[in-house]
Amino acid sequence: MDVCFISSVPANSLTDVNDLTQYDASKQAVTVLTEGLRWELVQLGSKIRVTSIKPGCVETNTLRIALHHDEEVFANIAALKVKDIADAVLYTLSTPPHVQVSSEFLLVCWFL
Repeated sequence: MDVCFISSVPANSLTDVNDLTQYDASKQAVTVLTEGLRWELVQLGSKIRVTSIKPGCVETNTLRIALHHDEEVFANIAALKVKDIADAVLYTLSTPPHVQVSSEFLLVCWFL
């Protein structure tokens, strides 16, 4: 059994978007929860792996809100797809038992 939390890039820094302070704080809390749970399980000798996926910009309603529902900007922004996040979770869970993915950042490749 493994645990995989979904966090966000703001878990490690603040975004420069107004009105997302609570979002940033909640993602930083997920990081503390992830690291704390992993540490506790290691202390217990558990084989349960704990990881956190931290995607950057993703095509979601949260992004729409951050863009103040500007559909033209939303349509043209380089963002990850929800499937990209699901694929990262599947990859993380499919690693061999001796591999611990502590956290995984997912960002858009701007040059594609």
